[in-house]
Amino acid sequence: MKNTLKQIGRYSRKTVTWTGILLGGFLLALICSGLLFRLLSSEPELPGQLVDLGDFRLHAKVVGQRNNKPTVVIEGGAGAPSEYYYWLGELLKDSLRVIRYDRAGIGYSDPSPNPRDPETIAKELHTLLETMGEKPPYLLAGHSYGGHYIKVFAGLYPEEVAGLVFLDSPHPDIDEWIDFPEPPGFVDTLYKLGVVAGDLGVLGVLDRSFGPLLQAPGIPEEVTSKFTDFTRNGDYIRGYLEEEKGYEKLVNLSREANDFGDLPVRVFSGSALNEEALRKRGMDPEHIRQARIEMQKDMARISSDGEVFFLPGGHITILSEKEQAAQICKEIFALTKRD
Repeated sequence: MKNTLKQIGRYSRKTVTWTGILLGGFLLALICSGLLFRLLSSEPELPGQLVDLGDFRLHAKVVGQRNNKPTVVIEGGAGAPSEYYYWLGELLKDSLRVIRYDRAGIGYSDPSPNPRDPETIAKELHTLLETMGEKPPYLLAGHSYGGHYIKVFAGLYPEEVAGLVFLDSPHPDIDEWIDFPEPPGFVDTLYKLGVVAGDLGVLGVLDRSFGPLLQAPGIPEEVTSKFTDFTRNGDYIRGYLEEEKGYEKLVNLSREANDFGDLPVRVFSGSALNEEALRKRGMDPEHIRQARIEMQKDMARISSDGEVFFLPGGHITILSEKEQAAQICKEIFALTKRD
């Protein structure tokens, strides 16, 4: 019996030892592959241009000619690259000038030495437009958290804004309407590990081996295939985390900006919900759906000229699917035709 127990103990120690050696070897090989990837990687081919603002550069993609209509400026969601809004530019460019850009530290833009508070970010956009020689008025379209940012911009430069378009943007008081469970505590740790993995090149290797981490169904493959550019180092995730530090102030400013007179406001909301995922989190999908409807209607009330449109897609697909983006573009174009 004792001999048997000793044999089992020896086998267990050997198993643990060899498992550790294999895992260590795998991690070492992965890190070496990542460092080699960083060493051999070339600079990405930009879809737009890098505009020098002095201490840093912002990436902007411009389509359409200047004319007597407002220029559409698209403000992306949290961590969302400007290429997510490909169809908005493509479907509007024959009639309107459209500017998609990446906030500092996001997408192809350089990190900014300035604080990531909402007013600074709005001023950086304003400087970008001035540096590019663009002239107001601007029709601002904000996706997701970008909806908060366009309200801040409109508050700082009210005479330059011709209208606000919210693209599945959250209500500033969403936590009062919907009781969301607390996110797992390890989420922040995962993001920080993602920064390290990106700087080591590991994230880039995994991204290119298993496909882009960022997904936008419906956008042409020649566009989405370039999303792997964003994992060539850890800057993208780092930029997102820096911006998140100003989230509370951003929401507070958005909450205070609740009266835009008769400025045209259009609110677009995706109605699709992942009901199974919500139920697993102990949430009632029908309650969520009704709360979202009421929140979007309330967002339109910041102006006497506000309207709400509900689309069948989700948070991303109302923009990335061509047919749904076309409905948004139809309403945007209608706004620019008004006297």
